[in-house]
Amino acid sequence: MIDPMPGDIFHPGQVLNNTYEIEGVLGRGGTGEVYRARNQVTSRIVAIKALNSQFSGNDDYVGLMRREEQMRDIIDDAVVRYSECSRTDQGHVFLVMDFIDGPSLNEAMARGRMDVRELLIVAHRVAQGLAAAHKRGIVHRDLSPDNVILRGGQPEHATIIDFGIAKDTAAGARTIVGNEFAGKYEYAAPEQLEGRAEARSDLYALGALLLAAYRGQVPFAGATPGEMIRRKQSPLDTGGVPEPLKKLIGTLTAPDPADRPQSAVALLTELDKLLKPSTGRGSRADAQPAARSRPPPGDGGKHRSPLVWVALPLLLIAAGGAGGYYGGVFDRFLIQPLPVASPYRLTASVPAEGAPAFAGNAPDAETAALLAAAFARASGVAPAAGALTLATGMPTETWASAAAAALESLPPLEDWRFEVTGTDARIEAVAPDAAARDQAAERLNGWAATNGFRLSLSLVTGPRILSAAEVDRALGETGDCGPLRQQDAPADGYAIGDRILITGDVAGASAAEAIAARLRSVAGDRKVDVQATVLNDDLCAVRRVLPALPANDLSIWIGDGATGAANLSGVFHVDENPIVDVLAPATLAGASLWVVVVDNTGKGFNLVPNRDFPEHRIESLGVVENGVRRVRVMASIEEFKKDTRLLAMRVTPSDFGKSEVVAILSRENLFEIARPRDESVASFAEALGAIQSERPGNIIGVATRLLDSRP
Repeated sequence: MIDPMPGDIFHPGQVLNNTYEIEGVLGRGGTGEVYRARNQVTSRIVAIKALNSQFSGNDDYVGLMRREEQMRDIIDDAVVRYSECSRTDQGHVFLVMDFIDGPSLNEAMARGRMDVRELLIVAHRVAQGLAAAHKRGIVHRDLSPDNVILRGGQPEHATIIDFGIAKDTAAGARTIVGNEFAGKYEYAAPEQLEGRAEARSDLYALGALLLAAYRGQVPFAGATPGEMIRRKQSPLDTGGVPEPLKKLIGTLTAPDPADRPQSAVALLTELDKLLKPSTGRGSRADAQPAARSRPPPGDGGKHRSPLVWVALPLLLIAAGGAGGYYGGVFDRFLIQPLPVASPYRLTASVPAEGAPAFAGNAPDAETAALLAAAFARASGVAPAAGALTLATGMPTETWASAAAAALESLPPLEDWRFEVTGTDARIEAVAPDAAARDQAAERLNGWAATNGFRLSLSLVTGPRILSAAEVDRALGETGDCGPLRQQDAPADGYAIGDRILITGDVAGASAAEAIAARLRSVAGDRKVDVQATVLNDDLCAVRRVLPALPANDLSIWIGDGATGAANLSGVFHVDENPIVDVLAPATLAGASLWVVVVDNTGKGFNLVPNRDFPEHRIESLGVVENGVRRVRVMASIEEFKKDTRLLAMRVTPSDFGKSEVVAILSRENLFEIARPRDESVASFAEALGAIQSERPGNIIGVATRLLDSRP
């Protein structure tokens, strides 16, 4: 953070909207400032981008901020997560996003050249983030080293930030700043200079970014506009860049978009190939010392000349029955003492992948059998014959029995490795849960203290693989406001060290903490990240009885009653008039529609149908335009003046908070009787729960949108 200044928009200790406490200034720019802040409800650290007062009243700049807020729907670890766009009582517009702790790629460049593999890893992460954005029809348009943050300084945690001039490429969408050039010339694709930005333009910028990061300097774009345009028609100079980075940059920065990878997903496939090791990963057993067989009697562990072994039978024959002579002169050939092992070792492991391994030293055959039996009981596998080499040098008289006791105490640990060198012991293992970890730690530390060993103990909490189904079971026990969702859950389960990201809605901040605590009880050594929206009890009462179903072609459009323009955020302020349409394909027929507004005052308003409007068949409602059926369920003030049977609302200072529009598609009418235009939320939720029990499977689709009334 940097030092505060008297003219700053916000100051440390200031609390925005009763939620975000300012901790310090992260940066300043021409249009505003960026702050570090803490959510007082959840303790989450966030970054806040604030507009200067002269820009907070400019519709274009405010539009950019609201547009950037729309990126909150992109849920990917490689893309900065946005939360909300709001305005203070003083009129300052601010945007809340994740705080990414780490240097920018630009700062990393300044410290020195990054190696090729690090840059390939950065490319993979950025491509991952671009794939998530492009899937939603969003083109970044300003990808550059200062807009990529290395979370924790790690290339594998690179994160894309600053979607402030991002462009929505969906049909009918437009960008706030128009179609003119946006971005930095050095990293912009040729087509961007002509005002044409598409997904492959971001891939060009990624290639230029990689070139800059490898060389530690910005690519020269030209001194004049004409020179810039001419240079963009030729491939970038990649002289001196080693393969495979050179080829990758050349492909990404091809002047013709058709010569680049055709999508970020296609690029990810290529990067997977480049990052794949040339040889397969060996198991732990591969790294163990080879098990040594016991030497033949008299070998002493030394190499003998063939002459000795040829001559020895002749001497034995000549000796005949001279037993005394055999027992004296020939002892040195036949009963050599055991070799000395220094240090004295024992290694045993049961890896998650690969075969168990067992090797080391024992003072005699009886003790070797003792150790082998202990390993067999701990691993479930009998070691190979001769796995232990007989040798002298055992550090203490109880060394072998102590090692055997340690082996037998390792279950129920998994994926374990036990090494003893002299009186130094090391144990690495996975405990199935926290209780097993704590018990094992107490047991093994006690063993070391009792037997005089110096123990290095590394226990991580498992399970080794946590399935998404197990996480869902834990979530099902804690959710109090509708279904909670795992984001990007791996198909083969969460490995130790993975992040478990949960999104959804809760009835209070304490519920979010309860969810996190329940997940931590099964997550082991995995990061649990619960990013839940806090809703009021009334909204959650309805959420709890709604089935977890897809929208089934329904969607909810929200706009401003005064202008008719779409309101993508769902946020309205005093005196504004929300209007709401339910959208469905014109071809959808043979189903019933029920729409209710769950208000923040404890009331539910039945919009379609009700006693004034009993029609509920979808094909009889609304109007059809361009293949889309549009059903107006909340009217503008002007529409209400013409027909007072309609429902219209204007935000007043007394009704700040969140309401929710719920559209329910069912096979038959949702309720068998007409319901009043308005009723208590408790009454509606009770009736909805009862009808769900009576007619399961009747509801086939649910769509919801929040209305957020703010000062």
